[in-house]
Amino acid sequence: MPKMKSKSGAKKRFRATASGKFKRSQKGKRHILTKKSQKRKRQLRKGAMVHESQEHQIRAMLPHA
Repeated sequence: MPKMKSKSGAKKRFRATASGKFKRSQKGKRHILTKKSQKRKRQLRKGAMVHESQEHQIRAMLPHA
């Protein structure tokens, strides 16, 4: 049986928490930042959790997490 590999793109984007949920970063902080307010950019620094309806997809991409 071959090794189960993780999707390398998912490894870079998601982190598993101790409770088994997944953390992710916010979208919208890469470019076109001049028209976004300071408050909006500051709030985008915080991470977010993956929604429970998509956790099974992340778990399939990260079998060892």
